[in-house]
Amino acid sequence: MENTLKDGDKIIINKLAYSFGEPKRYDIVVFPYNKDKNIYYVKRIIGLPGETIQIINSSIFINGKLLYESFGKESMDEYTEGIAKDKVKLGEDEYFVLGDNRNDSTDSRDSEVGAIKKEDMVGKAIFRTYPFSSFGKIRS
Repeated sequence: MENTLKDGDKIIINKLAYSFGEPKRYDIVVFPYNKDKNIYYVKRIIGLPGETIQIINSSIFINGKLLYESFGKESMDEYTEGIAKDKVKLGEDEYFVLGDNRNDSTDSRDSEVGAIKKEDMVGKAIFRTYPFSSFGKIRS
């Protein structure tokens, strides 16, 4: 998630955010990657339920339209499309997530991660408490 978040950052997660509302595009969410090993990922929502996602030449397309966003740290390298090289149709409760450091992120492009269900989201990352030099609200 660099440059938005860095390894070692301490964050506050709103665990009730999605009890009262739906996840939105660009929200930063926390979800388990491996519950047995207590490993959690922090990624940004790019695709919403029912949408079709495809990545072509480092550009993200949603329902065939180019997504204009500036969260990615840099342009994606060639061959980083993963499973989104082909169109990915999201189910009614599925979300497509990407890390902001797109060239070094294990996210929905990886078949082992894939689409994330709302029920698997621990919550929304909302605030950074450490390091103190970066203390404050997390941009989403």
